[in-house]
Amino acid sequence: MELVDGKCIPCRKGDSALADAEVAKFLSQVPEWELVDVDGVKRLQRIFKLKNYVEAVDFATKIAMTAEKEDHHPLIVLEWGRVTVQWWTHVVNGLHQNDFVMAAKTDALFG
Repeated sequence: MELVDGKCIPCRKGDSALADAEVAKFLSQVPEWELVDVDGVKRLQRIFKLKNYVEAVDFATKIAMTAEKEDHHPLIVLEWGRVTVQWWTHVVNGLHQNDFVMAAKTDALFG
């Protein structure tokens, strides 16, 4: 599956988080991202470095607009010259295919 061209699919309560083998397969397609654990929940995280605050704000806005379009929303931390993004799916309490699709879309926005 080509992640960047993928569409998010609706998640429902009761859906399962991805198994470790599936996570490894998808993670290989977004190599700039790392797995982080926050209170026992796996998340994808990437720190993007930009030239200044205005560029960071613009990039965060692009992520927000894409997230709204796909109805899948990340944690975005905005700092001077830096945007940290975390993707995970609350309803599965971990990682879903949608998180990898959105990570790839975020990479494409960054260029």
